[in-house]
Amino acid sequence: MLASYNRGMRVIRESGGVITTVSGEAMQRAPVFVFPSAREARDFGLWLDQNFERIKAVAESTTSIGKLNEIEHYHAHNMVFTRFDYSTGDAAGQNMTSKATFFACEWINKEFKGLSHYLLSGNFDTEKKTSSVNMLKGRGRRVTAEITIPRDVMLNNLRISPQQMHYGQSISTLSAFLSNSSNNAAHPANGLAALYLATGQDIANIGESNQCTTYNKVTRDGDYYFSITLPALILATYGGGTALPTQRECLQIMDCFGPGKALKLAEIAAALTLAGELSLGAAAKIDKETRTNEWVDAHERLGRNR
Repeated sequence: MLASYNRGMRVIRESGGVITTVSGEAMQRAPVFVFPSAREARDFGLWLDQNFERIKAVAESTTSIGKLNEIEHYHAHNMVFTRFDYSTGDAAGQNMTSKATFFACEWINKEFKGLSHYLLSGNFDTEKKTSSVNMLKGRGRRVTAEITIPRDVMLNNLRISPQQMHYGQSISTLSAFLSNSSNNAAHPANGLAALYLATGQDIANIGESNQCTTYNKVTRDGDYYFSITLPALILATYGGGTALPTQRECLQIMDCFGPGKALKLAEIAAALTLAGELSLGAAAKIDKETRTNEWVDAHERLGRNR
């Protein structure tokens, strides 16, 4: 695995680097509000929009870092499922948003007279699992990593042409669609799990963080473009396990420890994932002349049991 990721990183270096873009930030707590009928539930959705600023003030009174940016609300039957979306600075923010949302819900419970009761977590934040709502709306940080690899770099390092890689990726995407997979990538959880363990993250957040989409094409010049978007990367550079000695040292090596570094770490995570996708994507090809497969051969030569 280490050799494979190193190969992907070499391809990135020889291609001039990878471009990473953070395009969203949102950590949620998702209470559900229950009413006597659908009519009150509908009216509550309108009331939430009208009173957002007051709710925001109550929620933010519990934290010096968290900011309530939006309250999504979805009406079903006599219930309103919500997602309180926060920015949480350099912390992952699950505990921070729980406290802030609890205070907000208690205020709502007093102010809106038609409410029967509420649950602080209605499971609509889909914590530690993949979901369609996280794919579209995001959780943690939404990051895209993209690269254009010259044809010669592809052939020299990955021993595959842009056309061959594109063909394999197209079939892989179809397989993901047929199997209703959470992503059309090869193995994003591998790189993320290693990074999470090394830097003191909550390893269970791999459940939503490995959700992603990949896109690729052969350029007009015959080079290879590849990108990956991870909509729910949950990472922290402050708090929790980031302060453990070894994990702190790993973060410091990357200049990612402490306040102001979370977005940088998210960009590194996306680039790391892209490196692994490039290497494994190429390794799946079967050599027509030797009838060998790099994926199988590498495990035989470099696996721990050897």
